[in-house]
Amino acid sequence: MGATLRALAIIGLGVAIALGLSFIVDGSDRQLLGMPALAGLAMLALGIQWLVFIPSYITQTEIYYDLTGSLTYLLVVVVAVSTLTDSEPSARALLLAGLVSVWALRLGSFLFRRIKKAGKDGRFDEIKTRWPRFLVTWTLQGLWVFITLLAALVAMSSPDPKPLGAVALIGCLLWVVGFIVEATADAQKSTFNSDPANRGRFVNVGLWRWSRHPNYFGEILLWIGITVIAAPEFQGWQWLALISPLFVIFLLTKVSGVPLLEKRGDEKWGDDPEYQRYKRDVPVLLPRPPR
Repeated sequence: MGATLRALAIIGLGVAIALGLSFIVDGSDRQLLGMPALAGLAMLALGIQWLVFIPSYITQTEIYYDLTGSLTYLLVVVVAVSTLTDSEPSARALLLAGLVSVWALRLGSFLFRRIKKAGKDGRFDEIKTRWPRFLVTWTLQGLWVFITLLAALVAMSSPDPKPLGAVALIGCLLWVVGFIVEATADAQKSTFNSDPANRGRFVNVGLWRWSRHPNYFGEILLWIGITVIAAPEFQGWQWLALISPLFVIFLLTKVSGVPLLEKRGDEKWGDDPEYQRYKRDVPVLLPRPPR
């Protein structure tokens, strides 16, 4: 009972954070799902996770977890572009929607192919057997989607959109570099792991010689780019939407990304002198030319 109550408390806190942020930064007078537009988008992101959680728990599968997250990004930006303003979407809104959609389609399809090939995601082995913990995981994904999109959604909802300029160009360049780094790192790791000669070895080729987590560096960089593109539309409390890239950085470096993989790596190869040398010579996140 205690674990269930804690899980429900975490879910309630997640919903409160999403709704609280949406009310603070919402500059639109539009309505969605009977509430202010950004709040409606927050509940849409969360509701999709809760809906897919039900069959996933019943069948005890996590196969559709990452795919659902990516499709949620797509649906939220499509609904946002369609509903957040009375007039035609601005060039900035269309640009942001396009960049988010390209990223979500690429990453979602990659992660889905990977888990279909592997058959499971080891992170969920214990979590999925207990519905409160499993539901918390799905809820946090909905919160992840909404908060990472918050800067873009604020810009999309601007009642008086500004023309694109040099700042948007800088943001696009950051996004392109981040996207290329993330996609390249994912492809290099997949190629490495698909070679039977590398079975049981850690990846240390290509960008993985520059950083132990180059894919995460790329993802952080592209979300910074999205925020840079969106920032010219911010006013007053809307600057709180800068939480978007900070949230990505926090989760990937302190919660669900780097810490989990570093721990898993230490468990598998911690006694391997080559792995110890790799950790000593290659930075955790920020790329550096190989020594």
